[in-house]
Amino acid sequence: MSSKSIIAIDQGTTSTRAIRFGRDGSIEAIASRELPQHYPQDGWVEQNPEDIWAGALECLRAVMDDSARAIGITNQRETVILWDRETGLPLHNAIVWQDRRTADICERLKADGLETEVRAKTGLLLDPYFSATKLGWLLDHIPGARQRAERGQLAAGTVDSFLLWRLTGRRVHATDLTNASRTMLYDIHCREWDEGLLALFNIPFTVLPEVHDNAHIFGETDSALTGRSLPIAGMAGDQQAALIGQRCFAPGMVKSTYGTGCFLLANIGDTSTLSTNRLLTSPAYRIGDEAAYALEGSIFIAGAAIKWLRDTLGIIASAEDTARLAANVPDDHGVHLVPAFVGLGAPHWRSDVRAAITGVTLDTGPAHFARAALEAAAFQTGDLLDAITADGVAPPALLRIDGGMASNDWFAQCLADLIGVTVERPANLETTAFGAALLAGLTVGLWPDKNGPSVLANGVSRYQPLLGTSERSRRRDGWQAALRQLLA
Repeated sequence: MSSKSIIAIDQGTTSTRAIRFGRDGSIEAIASRELPQHYPQDGWVEQNPEDIWAGALECLRAVMDDSARAIGITNQRETVILWDRETGLPLHNAIVWQDRRTADICERLKADGLETEVRAKTGLLLDPYFSATKLGWLLDHIPGARQRAERGQLAAGTVDSFLLWRLTGRRVHATDLTNASRTMLYDIHCREWDEGLLALFNIPFTVLPEVHDNAHIFGETDSALTGRSLPIAGMAGDQQAALIGQRCFAPGMVKSTYGTGCFLLANIGDTSTLSTNRLLTSPAYRIGDEAAYALEGSIFIAGAAIKWLRDTLGIIASAEDTARLAANVPDDHGVHLVPAFVGLGAPHWRSDVRAAITGVTLDTGPAHFARAALEAAAFQTGDLLDAITADGVAPPALLRIDGGMASNDWFAQCLADLIGVTVERPANLETTAFGAALLAGLTVGLWPDKNGPSVLANGVSRYQPLLGTSERSRRRDGWQAALRQLLA
């Protein structure tokens, strides 16, 4: 056992995990707990905050040992929780980033011409994806909540801040700048909560957490919870944590994470350039005196489409079945799945559309549906790369991937073929968790610099594009035709 280690809490959309990383970057212990989602109405997605907390604490305790020196936290980003400062109890289920209940509010604000102002300050587009309108909805729909918030009796935040508050024995209400930047209340240029945005969304300042850099001692755990006090020394939203874990520290480096959704981030250096192609601009990290921004393309459904095949349609028994099925058919058969189950994210930002499958004939079978679900993530990645290059980022020679879907060899090769870019997959796919661990390790001096242990470069798999240019164009044209049918 390593003499020193770092624990990362990785609180995702469908599961919560804790991973203990040794000094050499290896995984020494891992614990995981599934996280249920609830769908009370069409387009609504919720989670019980107590489920989130119980899962995080259970997993943390399972991997704790005497070698642990610090904790890093990474989390689903835009999901918002509102809780009572005195009792510590949530007032409502968490409203998840996928939730679309505030779409009409966003449309009204767009109609009033306010998107330009919001985008200029936040780097974001007006969309129910982000936290501000979700938090406003909670304050307006929970009896007495707004009045209590204005009296300073309530606290709110993304999941990281809720976990931090609980882990520190209700002593610390804080977040980091990457999570703050996804609320639509934070000025990414001035790095502070913005009074104009708070007024626009009618959010009282009193409910919001303090904002810190990513590598920072946010507080210490309550020893009654964890056996001994440990510093919580790093924090980042999941996609920024994956960028850090993939060590995409040079401008132009690009990573894509394939979990419930797909999130592609390109490091654009220390200037917060706004996209002209409906991508998002967010802080990538701030570590000491070094800061970087990222252009991001967010796809709402990636692995969730595989879950739909398994749990709703019963086409597969496990996610691993998709590779076998996809390989059993010679081509896509003209079948395309546009997975707009909760609308479309970048670069379309259409909350009003829903999923469609095109090209279905009487001889379309389960294998074609499985293949279409995998290819949908690849096609959407290609659309995001096109948008990023249109924003002036040089076409990448390499795409680093991670997340659950990245373990699928068929998908990795399909991705390389359909985007025409070499795809690189690390041996350790827990890059999001490692990003949080790396931040904490830097803060407490376990690693001397942000590159972490050199062993991380070992075991990398590469997938070169094998599809010819004309065939790639033909396949992408078919995808674009399916998109046009949906968006018409």
